[in-house]
Amino acid sequence: MKWKLTVRYLISVVFVVVFIIFVNLFLMLAFFMARSVLNIPFFQEEEHSPEQFTRQFQEQIVVSGDALTIADAGKEELSSRNAWIQILDETGKELFSYRAPEGLKKSYTPSEIVQMYKYKEVNGETTVFVGDKKVDGRAYSYLIGMENRNINRYFILYDNQSLFGMVKVGGIVLVIDILITLLIGYFLSKRLTKPLYTLIDGIKRLASNEYFHARPAGVFKQVFSNINHLSNQLKANELERKKLDRMKEEWVTNISHDIKTPLASIRGFAEMMKDPDYRFTEDEIREYADIIEKKSLYIKEVIEDLSLTTRLKNKELTLNKKATNLVVLLRDIVIDIVNDPKYAKRHIEFHANQESIPAEVDEILARRAIHNLIYNALVHNDANVKIDVRIEKTDRIHIVIQDNGKGIRKEELDKIFDRYYRGTNTGDAHKGSGLGMAIAKDIIQEHGGEITIHSEVGRGTTIDIGL
Repeated sequence: MKWKLTVRYLISVVFVVVFIIFVNLFLMLAFFMARSVLNIPFFQEEEHSPEQFTRQFQEQIVVSGDALTIADAGKEELSSRNAWIQILDETGKELFSYRAPEGLKKSYTPSEIVQMYKYKEVNGETTVFVGDKKVDGRAYSYLIGMENRNINRYFILYDNQSLFGMVKVGGIVLVIDILITLLIGYFLSKRLTKPLYTLIDGIKRLASNEYFHARPAGVFKQVFSNINHLSNQLKANELERKKLDRMKEEWVTNISHDIKTPLASIRGFAEMMKDPDYRFTEDEIREYADIIEKKSLYIKEVIEDLSLTTRLKNKELTLNKKATNLVVLLRDIVIDIVNDPKYAKRHIEFHANQESIPAEVDEILARRAIHNLIYNALVHNDANVKIDVRIEKTDRIHIVIQDNGKGIRKEELDKIFDRYYRGTNTGDAHKGSGLGMAIAKDIIQEHGGEITIHSEVGRGTTIDIGL
């Protein structure tokens, strides 16, 4: 129904346009005929047209007895129009002339006057107009010639029967033209409206999360291509969102389990220490207190990771930048890790091609990012892994963390910086929030830097930070 209404509307528009064009042409034709043949003044300036001027010039002819002359005002008007006048008696003989050109005839027959008025021009540029004046029962004729190339005169000769035939043929042609126009408008509107409704239907389906694909063709080929691209992009985004949701659900399940485990230990030791029937030795109290402290620190780190990643993701974290020697900062981070009893026997080397490489950074966050990256290389590899940390400055600052460990498979490498992703080769003793690599990347990007990672299974991993 909508398609029919649209076609009907377009046909109506086409018909109205054709009708308006026809009416305008008819009015223009009527205007020029009335102006040229009937001498009807449509505009104010037409009161002084050559025909009007000639008819009204009789007022400027002065008759005194048998003498004829023209008023001074009339002479001025003739001069201003570059015109001349010749006054004739009833027999066509000249009685008076003013500004008449040389060689002009002094006597005319009635047919000569008619021929001159209708068809002939004097000197090829002068158009002659005829007027008359009656005084005391006598009739005078006068000829006014105007030398003006812009003045032309045409006479139309027709009979009513021929005119009626022309109108009849013109009407038939007009009807045929209208029918052809309507037919063209019908098929054109069909060609235009059908793909339009396909597009509208596709957009509605996209709004309802139904993905749309159409073959690009016709006038709207580019539009269909863009709609198909949009549909594919929305579909890919939806798949990515579902993938992220699944990853988040798995992450929440793992984190809940990882938090419940230390909480259960803390609660168990607390209940034991609260029991009045059980007497703990001093060594047992220290041992249990150490376990409770470690479990509490683990829970604290997880909560801090959650808070930090949320602030980084929502751009709510303000960097406290200050001038920092990155060589000293990296050296301190490596020393802190080596001094940790868990990693005291690990092989970590630090290299710098100069003693001072200054940069404006947030020292706390930068330390956190580098520590996360080195820690990731430690916990995901065997105890005999060798880790090289080096910093150098060329066109920009490069911090490289390289290991010769297990490497990372390509399917995991593509997700290594995703939030909530936890590698499959992390030992049970090194469970974490799964946010360390994502936090490191966000911190580096907040500093205007970039991070890239290259890895080969069995040969190790290289992380390059460019600032």
